[in-house]
Amino acid sequence: MAKTTTRSRGSGSGAGSGTRHTMTAAARAAAKRAERGHLEPDPASTDEVAPGRPEAPAAGRTVLVEAPDEHGWDDPPEPSPECFEEDAPQEEGEPGPGTAGRHGRRRRLLTAALCVLLLAGLVAATVLGWRYREGVRAEQARGQALAAARQAAPVVLSYDYRHLDRDFATARARLTGHFRDEYRKTTTTVVGPTATKYHGVVKATVAQPTGGSPAASVISASADRAVVLLFVNQVTTSTQVSGSRVDLNRVRMTMALTSDGWRVSGVDAL
Repeated sequence: MAKTTTRSRGSGSGAGSGTRHTMTAAARAAAKRAERGHLEPDPASTDEVAPGRPEAPAAGRTVLVEAPDEHGWDDPPEPSPECFEEDAPQEEGEPGPGTAGRHGRRRRLLTAALCVLLLAGLVAATVLGWRYREGVRAEQARGQALAAARQAAPVVLSYDYRHLDRDFATARARLTGHFRDEYRKTTTTVVGPTATKYHGVVKATVAQPTGGSPAASVISASADRAVVLLFVNQVTTSTQVSGSRVDLNRVRMTMALTSDGWRVSGVDAL
C-alpha cells in the first residue's frame, strides 16, 4: 500500500521534497501494475517527461499523421484472383470435396449392386414359381393321363367284325393328331377287310394282378403330355385259329392334353 505524504505549504524546498515523495510512490504503483500485466497511464507520472523522449499524446486528443513528402503512402497490393479460388480451411471432421466424391461413388455402386441383387432375386423367384407350377401341373397330369390311358387301351385295341364301323368310330373318338389319321387309314385298308374275311374278334384288357391294380404306370409326364406303359392282354378268335389265342403285350401309349381332355396320340407295341 502506498505511503501517504503530506504536502506543506511554505518554502520552495519543502514543495520539492513533497513532489519527490509523490513521484516515488507513483513509480512504485506503476511497477506493480506492470508486473500484473495491466500497465495504465498514471496522471502523476505525466507531470514531467524524461529528456530525449517524445511527449505522449494526451488522452482524448486527435493525432494527425502527415504522409511522407516525396512519394506518399504506398497502396497495399491488390489480392490476386487465386486467393479467392483457394479452398477455405475446413473444420475438423468436415468431409472435403474428395471425400464427398468417394462417398457418392460408393453410394452409386451400392445402389447398382442392390438393383442387380433385386433383379436376380425377382428372376429366381419367377423361375422357381414357374417350376413349382409346372411340377404341380405335371403331377396332376400323371394321374389324369394314367386314368385316360387305362380307359382308352381296351377301346382302341379291340374290335369285332360284326360291328366294325361302330368299334372304329368309338376308338377314333379317343385319338388325336396324326395318330388319328393313321388309325383311320389302317383300319379301313387292312384291319377291317381282314376281320370281315376271317370273322376276327379281338378283345383287349389291361392286365391286372390278382388283388392288385391294373398293370400300368407313367414313364414321363409334363403339364400337357405323358407317356404310359401298359401290360395288355389280347384274346383273339377267328376262322384262322382253333379256339382262342391270348397275346400278352406291352404297349407304350402316348397321351396328349386337348380341349376335349386327354387323348391318345401314339401307340407302340414293345
